[in-house]
This record gives sequence, structure tokens and C-alpha cells, in this order.
Amino acid sequence: MKTIYLDHAATTPVREKVLDAMLPYFSEIFGNASSIHLGGQRARKALENARRVIADSIGADTHEVFFTSGGTESDNLAIQGVAHANKTKGMHLITTKIEHHAVLNCCKSLEKEGFEITYLPVDQSCIVLLPALEEAIRPDTVLISVMLANNETGTLEPVSEIAAIARKIGVLFHTDAVQAVGKIPVNVNALGIDLLSISGHKIYGPKGIGALYIRKGTRISSLLHGGLHERQMRAGTENIPAIVGLAKALELAQTELPSTIKHLTGLRDRLEQGIREKISHVYINGHPIQKLPNILNVSFEFIDGERLLIDLDTRGIAVSTGSACTVGATQPSHVLQAMGVKPTLVQGSVRFSLGRENTESEIDFVIDSLVEIVSQLRKANLQYVRGSRN
Repeated sequence: MKTIYLDHAATTPVREKVLDAMLPYFSEIFGNASSIHLGGQRARKALENARRVIADSIGADTHEVFFTSGGTESDNLAIQGVAHANKTKGMHLITTKIEHHAVLNCCKSLEKEGFEITYLPVDQSCIVLLPALEEAIRPDTVLISVMLANNETGTLEPVSEIAAIARKIGVLFHTDAVQAVGKIPVNVNALGIDLLSISGHKIYGPKGIGALYIRKGTRISSLLHGGLHERQMRAGTENIPAIVGLAKALELAQTELPSTIKHLTGLRDRLEQGIREKISHVYINGHPIQKLPNILNVSFEFIDGERLLIDLDTRGIAVSTGSACTVGATQPSHVLQAMGVKPTLVQGSVRFSLGRENTESEIDFVIDSLVEIVSQLRKANLQYVRGSRN
């Protein structure tokens, strides 16, 4: 049975061109980039070439890009690093209720150290409320962290506006751009941000690699202590194969961005239209316009989302009920709850996240499958049966 993979927000397959670029650095060019001999210098050249590619793709300088083990470490380095380095100025940070748990749990950890965190609300479309942000800012605020694109709804946050507010009052601003980079144009100077997180496995690169953009002059402390790697920002021998893979994946994504956006937007709109036309009692979660081209979050009333996911999986369709990093959690989506979505609709929500290899015929098959499965599940739901008779 063919698998129709619609969970690209969780992870993506490594592209063949990315793998080809990585392979020589596992065996042929295996030197430590900190070694002085020829083998080490060849690895160093690959490292710095990759740094340049990534910097160019986001409009940064090469010395502003630091490699990490992924989006989670990048978020932690940005938030904890800034918080610890600026404690003399203040111990107050601002974030939102809809952030990825890499940000939320990092902030909870800082709260145990005595830092104060303000968690901003969002409106029904998942947009951060700017008046609430301005009201939350205090003299002792040292960092604002707001994601560029929400990983569950695909909603794009007003990051450039938030950055302008932060810059005006002299507060550092970090954005988790893990879901956005490679999906939409991202330029650190156009956005006006100070720190930006990237992850490789969301853009057809390898897992276990990421990067953090840190604007020159930003006061920040390192999390890992050891050697002098990454200009003393991140100790540990650099993972050259993965770094090369990240750079290649981002390079390809940037080159193909216009056509990819057009392709994914068409598929997403086709899926949404088909669901709206053929299934009743459905609700689209997130902003109708300000959103990524590849994510569609849908609540099916009178349906259990996990049961729907399982039934789709039996037909070879892979989707998600939310962030892959919360699998096993008993709590419903914190993002949809923050948006004020009714508990019954939160329970019946499914995230479809499309990728470059998906086709219109696959989307049509998914729509037809949803029609059949939703009908079957609702017939077994007494609440739906009683409601349909009234």
C-alpha cells in the first residue's frame, strides 16, 4: 500500500541531493574541523562554506550563524543564553501561549531560577495581540520570543511589527523560525530580529542539526562548555556531514521557493475546499490569509482526532493531531486552547502538512477517504446522531 505522507511539519525525508552532498564527509573527508592538518582544513572549508550558504539565505553575515543540534537547542541557546547574560539588566521575558514546547519548557525552566515570564494571549485566528505585548513590556524585560510561524496552525505572526516594538525600547527579540525557513522568504534584516532558530529536518535535511542566527553585538552566554568551537558559542566537535546537509537543503529550498510556494498553496487550498464542500461541521483553525502554504489544521465536530488519524493511517495516509513533540501527552493542543477553540473541536482536530512530493491525485484520495471515515465515525457517535435528528 502506498503511503501518502501529510506530516511534513513533523519531519521531512532527506532529499537525494542533500544525501549526496553529505556522503563524502562520513568517510573521505572525515577530519576534525579544528585540526591543523590538510584533512582538518578540508573539513573546515566545508564548515565555513555551509555557514556562508545559510547566512546568505537569511540575509545574515557569516559570523552571525552558529551551528547547533537542532531547533530545540537553538531555542534554548537563544532564550537561556540571553536571559543569563543580561540578568543585571532584568529577569523578565515575554513569549506567547502558542510557542513550541522547546520555547515554553525552556521558559518554565527559567522560572525555577527566579525569572519572570509573561505568556501573551492570541486571538481566535492564532495571532499574537500586540496591545497585550506593549502592556507586558517592563523596564526589566530583557527578551521577547515569538515564533514566526505556528507549527500547528501555520499562522504567520506579526514578527516584523513585534521586532520594531522591541527595537524601539531596546529589548532583544528572538523568533523560532523552524517551520518558516524554507517555506516562505525569511530575511533577518527585513524582519528586524536579533536571534532566529533553524532546524534541518523540517526542510528535507538531516535530523540532529540546526542553526541559530545571533545579530552582531547581542549579549548572550553559551550553554555548553568545552572547546573553542563555534567561536566559543557552542562547544563540541562540529557535525560536518549534517552541517553540509543543512546548507544544501536550505540552498535547494531557496532556489525552488517560488515554485514550491505555488505548488503547496494549490494543494492546501484544494484540500480545504474539498473538505468544506463534502463534509459538514468542520472548522479551519488559524488565520485565513497570514499562513504558511503547506499547513491546514481542521477540526471535525463529533469526531475524535486520534481515532480519525488511526483510520487514515490504515489507508496509508499519515497525518498528525498536532505537534510531534507532544505525542503521548494527555493534554489537548495548547495552541488551539489558547485560540479559544471549543474543547470538543480541539479533540477533533487534525493537522495536514503538505510536502513537495505530494500530488493533486493524492489530495483527492485523502478527501474521499475523509468523507468515508468521518461518516462512519459520526454514525457511531450518539451525540452526532441525536443532533442530526433535531
